Amino acid sequence: MGFFPAGGGRERVTRTVRGTLPAGAPDYVYIPVEVPSGVREFRVAYTYARPSVPPGTPGNALDVGVFDERGTELGGEGFRGWSGGARTEFFVRADEATPGYVAGPVRAGTWHVALGPYTVAPQGLSYELTVTLTFGERGETPRPAYPPERARGRGRAWYRGDCHLHSWHSDGRRTPGEIAALARAAGLDFVNTSEHNTHAGHGAWADAAGDDLLVLLGEEVTTRNGHALAVGTDPGTFVDWRHRARDDCFGRFARRIRAAGGLVVPAHPHAPCVGCGWRFGYDEADAVEVWNGPYTPDDETTLADWDARLASGARGGRREWLPAMGGSDAHRSPDAVGLPQTVVLADDLTRRAVLAGLRAGRSYVAESARLSLTFTATDARGARAGIGERLDVEQDTPVTVRLEVTGAPRCTVRFVTDQGVLFTGGPLAVSGRGVAEWRTTPLRAAYVRAEIRHETAAGPVPGVMAALTNPVFMGRK
Repeated sequence: MGFFPAGGGRERVTRTVRGTLPAGAPDYVYIPVEVPSGVREFRVAYTYARPSVPPGTPGNALDVGVFDERGTELGGEGFRGWSGGARTEFFVRADEATPGYVAGPVRAGTWHVALGPYTVAPQGLSYELTVTLTFGERGETPRPAYPPERARGRGRAWYRGDCHLHSWHSDGRRTPGEIAALARAAGLDFVNTSEHNTHAGHGAWADAAGDDLLVLLGEEVTTRNGHALAVGTDPGTFVDWRHRARDDCFGRFARRIRAAGGLVVPAHPHAPCVGCGWRFGYDEADAVEVWNGPYTPDDETTLADWDARLASGARGGRREWLPAMGGSDAHRSPDAVGLPQTVVLADDLTRRAVLAGLRAGRSYVAESARLSLTFTATDARGARAGIGERLDVEQDTPVTVRLEVTGAPRCTVRFVTDQGVLFTGGPLAVSGRGVAEWRTTPLRAAYVRAEIRHETAAGPVPGVMAALTNPVFMGRK
């Protein structure tokens, strides 16, 4: 856009640029804007053409964000915000910014409006971009107030959380306060913020947290080759998303998440949306989201894929495994916060303790707070292991696997092992309470995990999930 003139007594200066991105355009196109000194506000509005396309052919979808004078290099030093396709305009000032954008001074230099052609129609993607600079005194940048890392817990106990949520700080429609109210109503003890490709909302959650609700901070790193949740990172941590699997740099950003104290969790790995399929492998993952929102066939595929990797690891003698998690991915009404929820055994209701429980796999996933369970493996001497733990016994030692459940009326229990489904119980009582026991040995089952499913018609479909557990392992390490 060339140099904007200095204010020169004018309060506002506007420039418009038009262009067309062809099919096969780069993932991100950067429009330079030369910003003079004395600018108080940087504002962008954009539109683009949406021509008709044949059935089954993607139409145009154009995302937008901005980088300041520090540049667009991968890693995000100059990152000042991203709204994807959720907004048609945004602004940045020292004292305030559009949700999803980082408030701070508008310094002189070359800024870049980032355009992300998510999909491009065969006719190309024609766009119009208008930048308005407003001159004047800069306001004061407020110091962000982050939520505390501790809530009032119950000591070592099972805590319920939803680690995949979106507010109006990305493409959601709810405020942090509205999400917190829904989380409390759903019986949750903790939530994790996971806005698409921005950390700008981290400072908006302090008032939503409380003694009864722990708020973890994170991001949904939304690449063109899959999405990853950064769960429980340090406040203000930004993770760049502008890379594909072929760039061989996902490990760099996974390490950034862990260095910031968080977990790396591939989200909805088999979701059918454009760019959602996970292509980065699981070597850098700490857990995997196997259940995303209402249970659907892509969740069934993810569950089968996760279980196959569990079985392969057990047969290969590998000790490491990826725990399963669930999250609602709620954006707006009628999306239900806490459907599903991850229930984790933690030493207390603190960021560190919850993340440690999730990382260790001491957790299960349930459709609501109405459903609770205990799941153990015990030998004849009384030695016992619970979810995510190992019962360290000889291969031929008899072991009793026991599931106790409440809140699952007429649901069916299945015990799944590295050899497949080896136990299926009859429907639970209408009261939703029940107990299922099965006797086995480590030789027959290297691990056992439980599934609780709703009734289904006869046939190969096993039924919609009500709850699933991480495995209990059996045998010598």
